[in-house]
Amino acid sequence: MHKAGSPETEGSDDGVTHGTPTLVIVPIVRGRKSLQDESIRRSPEARLEEAVGLAAAIELDIRHSGVVQLGERRPATLFGKGKVEELGAIVKAEEVDLVVVDHVLSPVQQRNLEKAWDAKVLDRTGLILEIFGERARTKEGRLQVELAHLTWQKSRLVRSWTHLERQRGSLGFIGGPGETQIEADRRIIQERITKLEKELEQVRRTRTLHRAQRRKVPHPIVALVGYTNAGKSTLFNRLTSADVMAENLLFATLDPTLRRIPLPHGLEVMLSDTVGFISELPTHLVAAFRATLEEVLEADLILHVRDISHEDSAAQAEDVKDTLERLGVSAKDGARIVEVWNKIDRLEPENREGLLARTRSGEEAIAVSALSGEGVDVLLTRIEDLLTSEREIMLLHLPATDGEGLAWLYRSTEVLSREEHDGMMDLRVRVPDKALDTFRQRFAGQIDPV
Repeated sequence: MHKAGSPETEGSDDGVTHGTPTLVIVPIVRGRKSLQDESIRRSPEARLEEAVGLAAAIELDIRHSGVVQLGERRPATLFGKGKVEELGAIVKAEEVDLVVVDHVLSPVQQRNLEKAWDAKVLDRTGLILEIFGERARTKEGRLQVELAHLTWQKSRLVRSWTHLERQRGSLGFIGGPGETQIEADRRIIQERITKLEKELEQVRRTRTLHRAQRRKVPHPIVALVGYTNAGKSTLFNRLTSADVMAENLLFATLDPTLRRIPLPHGLEVMLSDTVGFISELPTHLVAAFRATLEEVLEADLILHVRDISHEDSAAQAEDVKDTLERLGVSAKDGARIVEVWNKIDRLEPENREGLLARTRSGEEAIAVSALSGEGVDVLLTRIEDLLTSEREIMLLHLPATDGEGLAWLYRSTEVLSREEHDGMMDLRVRVPDKALDTFRQRFAGQIDPV
């Protein structure tokens, strides 16, 4: 049964609930790799682990899971007749109410599988939407999730129920058919989508105004991006001493968070934690979250956090780069994007030493453990060096009695070093552009460029 007044879609539109008995299936074309990407970099086992992790993110009761080998894809059901019957037997034996297929299903495939198995079926996109719907906490997050869900739902309106063919009254003097139920449902969804898009446009304008306000007291923006569960929120908490939700769950963070943090020599930056990326993130989901992800577009520096202990770390990195490209951020921009190889505490000793040797210069990546804090000081120094690489460094000779001048320097510049001798202080300072004129006027005759 569908909710009264709600548009009819493929399968039930009721949300899944915690504890729902669930079967998780990862389809693999025999002789090839995953259906999601024929040139995929992942093993079937890794795909299954991720699919089970997605289901576990909303606490489904997973009764059975497995990789399903296919000879070819069937337009009507994706699986062949024998495989549909075999899986149907598992659904019946395990008393499963929900089947998760880790692949994008067409509306027809979803409907036919639900009829064959007498159970609700969710494809990969539908499952991600369920997770996002549960994780959204802010008004903006809920708007974005609803927009993404309605866009997906609109494409799945089908003529599978007889009442959808009923016509609503036409204008008698004009004649011709009236509006069918399915057309009315589609119109209702489109009207809601239009309303949500307008509300999110207002969110975008508000964010733009907030960014303009921040530019008046300019703090560089540093954005964390990465595959879901790469440890971004744990790193965010480590750097900011915040308490953002950080659990071993896919998509633990959905709503963006901003915090101000100081770098080693006093420069302050705004650090932004963002929603995790995932392979095959639906296009309409990226579009719905564009207002949130604009923090990434506006960032002065992007930290690409990778779970370097994961067997598919390289594949996950490619998925993140693909998503950044879709947002309009070039993954080849080495001056703006820094890789942070997280979770080094999970590596075997021999692998760990080799990785640390590769990252010692900091050019390829920065190795850290957000959990233990190892490498975080190096990361902060690297962030500071990149953000200040074009700022001038000055050598200043200041009388030790000039306490007011010294206080101004610590407040308005970055004091890199300080030596005292014979009643004088020699200071190396890095001066922001906004303070350069004042600095030169205030300390004229006491400055040597470095």
